[in-house]
Amino acid sequence: MIAKLKFSFFLFLLSLCTISITSAQVEEILQTFESAANKGFSGVILVADQGEVIYENAVGYRNYEDQVPLKSDDIFELASISKQFTSMLIMMCEEKGLLDYDDPLSKFIDIPYPDITIRQLLTHTSGLPDYQAIMDEHWDKDKVAGNPEILEYLREYAPPKLFEPGEKYEYSNTGYVMLGSIVEKVTGEDFVQLSRKWIFEPLGMNNTDLRSLEAKAAVDNFAAGHLKNENGVYVNANNFKSSDYTIWLGNRKGPGRVSSNVQDLLIWDQALYSSKLVSEKTLDEAFSPQVLTDGSESMYGFGWGLDFETHPGKVVLHTGSNPGYKNIIVRNIDQNKTIIILNNNAHPAMGELVKDLRSIFFN
Repeated sequence: MIAKLKFSFFLFLLSLCTISITSAQVEEILQTFESAANKGFSGVILVADQGEVIYENAVGYRNYEDQVPLKSDDIFELASISKQFTSMLIMMCEEKGLLDYDDPLSKFIDIPYPDITIRQLLTHTSGLPDYQAIMDEHWDKDKVAGNPEILEYLREYAPPKLFEPGEKYEYSNTGYVMLGSIVEKVTGEDFVQLSRKWIFEPLGMNNTDLRSLEAKAAVDNFAAGHLKNENGVYVNANNFKSSDYTIWLGNRKGPGRVSSNVQDLLIWDQALYSSKLVSEKTLDEAFSPQVLTDGSESMYGFGWGLDFETHPGKVVLHTGSNPGYKNIIVRNIDQNKTIIILNNNAHPAMGELVKDLRSIFFN
């Protein structure tokens, strides 16, 4: 059974003038996580108010085959949560005068898709085709591909755009490959090294990195993603053919590949209330809707989904899914409340858990 935090600690937190959560809400959060755990959920949760940890816990297994229990500081593959770090590098480049959000993609990369801007790449309104489909069809899976190979195949096969740039929102991993390549073009530096130098190291995110397969294997507390096999038993997701792309696309930069833990993600969350990386003006723009060509708004900013209606306060969030992983970070930036959940058995209880926690905590 999950160990409960002592209510004396709750009362201490509640005695601090900045904390707005009640002891009843904390008890509801605890019970909600226990309910997910009883259904077989495996993962780590962290809930924070004003940057103070209200509830943090781990349940399930880092490795199901060896029955190694998860710990709250274990490191997970973040998948598309990584996009917010890519967008931050772009924002930092913009503030340094290395690019403009309305610069065309073609200014930096030779690609057969004219009239797409950096802003449209950031906000998933570019209309770019899916690079993974082209690579899956034509790439030699015995080799590991990265951004140069992806760009080469997009130029060679030139699949058509999905729509004209700015017409609508459609989530695009291809756009974030382009952004990663733009960062390298304008800085002259490797994307991985720059992520460390500009973001992870200055913030003290010591458990966060873009890790190769070899680097992940060397991390003792790396939580593997798990899926059920034909017998209903959880096994490492790498055993499945559907997971192969994480290997043969293992050098891509921009749309994914960051791995981290909940403690580092809280450091990241709190840094976004400051001007440590970029100005408040830039952050406001990152957390604003994109206006489409028909005048309607798309609720996705620079690497963040936007939700201004479900709860009181301005909520920004992002999910991340890789084989076996389902992750989310949700930030009520008006209330400075944060929910971080990292899940490594792709459990169906994840959706209900997130919904219930948001209802309890943000209301």
